[in-house]
Amino acid sequence: MTLRELIVERIRDRGPLTTAAFMELALYHPTLGYYSRPGSRTGRAGDFFTSVNVGPQFGALLATQLDEMYRLLGAGPVDGFDVVEVGAGDGQLARDLLDTAETRFPDMYASIRLTLVETSTRGRDLHTETLGRHVERLTDSVAMLPDRIVGVIFGNEFLDALPTHAVAMTNSGLREIYIDLDGAHFVERTGPPSSPALRRYLDRLDLSLRPGWRGEVNLAAVAWIQSAARCLTQGFVILVDYGHSASELYSGSHDTGTLTTFGRHLVDTPEQDPEQPSGPPWLAHPGKQDLTAHVDWTSICFAAETEGLNVLGLPDQSRFLLGLGALKEAQTGSDSNAIRQRLALKTLVVPGGLGSTHHVLLLGKGVGTPILLGTTFPSQSASPNVVV
Repeated sequence: MTLRELIVERIRDRGPLTTAAFMELALYHPTLGYYSRPGSRTGRAGDFFTSVNVGPQFGALLATQLDEMYRLLGAGPVDGFDVVEVGAGDGQLARDLLDTAETRFPDMYASIRLTLVETSTRGRDLHTETLGRHVERLTDSVAMLPDRIVGVIFGNEFLDALPTHAVAMTNSGLREIYIDLDGAHFVERTGPPSSPALRRYLDRLDLSLRPGWRGEVNLAAVAWIQSAARCLTQGFVILVDYGHSASELYSGSHDTGTLTTFGRHLVDTPEQDPEQPSGPPWLAHPGKQDLTAHVDWTSICFAAETEGLNVLGLPDQSRFLLGLGALKEAQTGSDSNAIRQRLALKTLVVPGGLGSTHHVLLLGKGVGTPILLGTTFPSQSASPNVVV
């Protein structure tokens, strides 16, 4: 049975699905979901690029930030320094980070207890192979956060892929967008909100959606940061993703919502499916394309603070990496390696690309409110760049 057939059967048996439920199946079904299927999802041979695909420079610079956090915890906890990556995929970002930590930050490297959190069994099966000689630093490869963490939780493009509810404002009030069937075709239908939490989420933001506007309410992202805060005994959280403050996300500039599909590096342009001749592109190929929505940084920060985390900064990726010494990393010279490194760093920091579309949320618990290296660009006296 294909995933499309499974979803059709589910709707016929149980009725329309929330957008979040559709995304949960499309992305995370244990055998048929997008993140469970074999083959490359990122990079030139996949559907989209991330900072990790550019080269090892992103992980190398991230290691610099982790070393500062390690030292702020008192040169590392006695029992070791927990480094927990969420949405770890095959473990390549952790490998890049450890490559640099091994040579530049040997004290931190020796203290690292690495946990890779990945829901896909396919991804977890690759962790040992990807880590190579660093496998001795791997404590666990699991699907859920560990209960007690003293160190750092980090994730790159993790929140945007969590299943989100979709809503629309009408003249009669807030409605939720459900996925239903018209024959064998997936279609959107509006109905009453599936949970009062959707209305509470928007009410807390004190924003007015106009009739005709639609958007996403990611209850799963809020629940995740709350859970992460409770698992973190002491330390930091680093989340890299694309998103906006709530006042921008729920405004006229995004009045059609941000739910997007990527396939073969194209946005919202999947191949036409005779079984899905119309409707939103993200409905067309469940399990075969990425689905994503922009992050509401305001709600994530609020939820984090409610659970006892301090917001230490929210710079864009350019400023974050420049604060960590991206300019110093660029090799001089005209040999091919130096040129490749400079081009990779340019891709990571130049405005208009990954550098300006992505932000880096830095959170702390039980560590005070230090000014972290990643928030110091363009000067050491700069305050954290919080845009929520």
